[in-house]
Amino acid sequence: MDALRENPLLFYLLILWAVVTIIMLILFVWRAFLEGHEDDQVFIGSAENHLAQEQRALVSKIERLTKPIHSLMFASGGLFIIGLGTWLWQIYKTF
Repeated sequence: MDALRENPLLFYLLILWAVVTIIMLILFVWRAFLEGHEDDQVFIGSAENHLAQEQRALVSKIERLTKPIHSLMFASGGLFIIGLGTWLWQIYKTF
């Protein structure tokens, strides 16, 4: 905890990393929820056309979540590495 008091940058990096990671996890859960409602069926007749349209809309929502999730994964990993590097640099300076 002393490292966070001595270096406010490390504290802000930790907060930012936590926020980004929580948002990423929320999107993961939301995508899993949507994928749970996705059907693996083939709609052949015109009577099932509305079901096919619902499935296309659901797949579209799932696909739209992919890019933000990947971006947040990259940001979370980058912030983690930067925070770890900052923490290690601070330890190195105290020796």
